[in-house]
Amino acid sequence: MLGAVTADRRLLLVHAHPDDESSQTSATMARYLADGAQVTLVTCTLGELGEILVPEWAHYTPTELGQHRLGEIGDAMNIIGVTDHLFLGGAGRYHDSGMTTDDKGRAAVPAEMPANAFWNADLLEAADLLVEVIRDRRPQVLITYDPHGNYGHPDHIQAHRVAMYATVLAASPSHRPELGAPWEISRVLWNSHNTAMWREAYQIAKDRGIELWPDNERDPDSFGPDPSQVVAVIETGPYLDICRRALANYRSQVDTSQPFWQFFQIVQELPGAGEAYMLGFGRPFPVSDGPASDLFEGLD
Repeated sequence: MLGAVTADRRLLLVHAHPDDESSQTSATMARYLADGAQVTLVTCTLGELGEILVPEWAHYTPTELGQHRLGEIGDAMNIIGVTDHLFLGGAGRYHDSGMTTDDKGRAAVPAEMPANAFWNADLLEAADLLVEVIRDRRPQVLITYDPHGNYGHPDHIQAHRVAMYATVLAASPSHRPELGAPWEISRVLWNSHNTAMWREAYQIAKDRGIELWPDNERDPDSFGPDPSQVVAVIETGPYLDICRRALANYRSQVDTSQPFWQFFQIVQELPGAGEAYMLGFGRPFPVSDGPASDLFEGLD
């Protein structure tokens, strides 16, 4: 057994790199911790190939950056309050795959990557590592990326594949019984941009003279899914200070003075803004007039 089930509501999040959890789901984690839920975060790599933004750290090798980001995610977990955090297969089992861009500026798989890159991981092997966690923690709700990895990062796509495969395998009584008793996750959610809020914030940023993509005007519809696909939103407002401190803690990756992060802060400040989710698998939310405000709604 890896751990112990300690709460009636149990949430499992699967992210690719350190900082992904703080930029995309920090309010969600903080909210459910405050509610007394069990919150487990699984990170798949150390983020060894992230872009280094601090000049005095520019000399770091990928190994050194990975070790530095270990400290950053540890500090972020303390800020958010997460005490159940683990790396898939142990810290360093899978290496950051890196990312390149194609001729249209879209995220793409690099031509070369480390031998143990997460993108090259055996899917069954990686999924079984997560199956053991699922059967031990027994979450009712699992959060990960959509099939495109939200914006195409190879490790985000792979995290999606591993999480979805593990969800199915963990529920099968015949699959690897030595990994624990079968457990069926009730609802898998894909974290997403809150498209309507991003559209509104984009216009505000332009009005303030913040140049996000000076060479390429963005289509507002490209910010995320059709708003009709968003089934739940966890408001950022009550946890805004926690969210900002956790993200700013990642100094190697995040410079909050840069235009994109100024834009991101505008998004967070909009009335009703929050972390948005699509239904990826499992039990739908009860019918309502808008997105649910509780990820466990209808499961009790």
